[in-house]
Amino acid sequence: MECEIILAGGCFWGIQAVFNRIAGIIKTEVGYIGGTTENPTYEEVCRDSTNHAEAVRIIYDTDKISLDEILDIFFMIHDPTTPNRQGPDTGSQYRSAIFYIRQADKKIIEQKIKAYTPYFDNPIITEVIHNKPFYPAEAYHQNYFEKAGKEVCSNTEKAINAFLQKKLTPEQFQIMRQKGTEPPFSGEYVHFDKNGIYKCAACGQVLFDSSAKFQTTCGWPGFDKANPEAVILKRDLSHFMVRTEVLCSRCKSHLGHLFKDGPTQTGLRYCINSAVLNFEKK
Repeated sequence: MECEIILAGGCFWGIQAVFNRIAGIIKTEVGYIGGTTENPTYEEVCRDSTNHAEAVRIIYDTDKISLDEILDIFFMIHDPTTPNRQGPDTGSQYRSAIFYIRQADKKIIEQKIKAYTPYFDNPIITEVIHNKPFYPAEAYHQNYFEKAGKEVCSNTEKAINAFLQKKLTPEQFQIMRQKGTEPPFSGEYVHFDKNGIYKCAACGQVLFDSSAKFQTTCGWPGFDKANPEAVILKRDLSHFMVRTEVLCSRCKSHLGHLFKDGPTQTGLRYCINSAVLNFEKK
């Protein structure tokens, strides 16, 4: 089923760039919402005279991603505690706000804010507002980062790391955000064989199914395949080696490495740190 949510959390270029790469997002569109004038221009909004927020309209497939997961990402990529400011950008157009369409979504949003309050030093001041008229921004603003060849905003990266430093343990943060490795045979999932799913400890995305797991002798959990679109692969030349790094496609956290010496028909061995995984029973 297709659903819609509108999110404001600073410059809409960066917010859109993040959600454009998330599996289950059907369409995104940047625009203006919550102000006092109809069809505002970018210049008017930037003068901070219309009270519109820069926002991203998100259409998503509930069979692939939930509103709860979308909110996980949203609160990870911006600071929801500072009024009318994100990094160096100041003004009411940069405020944190969620505009919901379905009445049932309000409770989900309020529960998420309550759950995430401990991860911030100051109270969350994100506005939660029922749907307001949304005015699409000018064409040159749509998918701006993609057109400019940029992947993520530096402010977004800082916000993610600040959030995850609170959410993750020091070991998890060192592995996932600083590309560390846990000692062999130290992780709880090395010889673990229960039936369920393995989620990213940082953002909650489902990465692997227990049916893909096999016993290893290397000291780290092994999987012969990842969930579709759940991981991205990157060439890694660190430590004087040529390897393939495995990252979560949603939050870009380091998970481990991929090798082509697996014992199953796929021939693959996703060598993954236990600390980056959260197991959930089926």
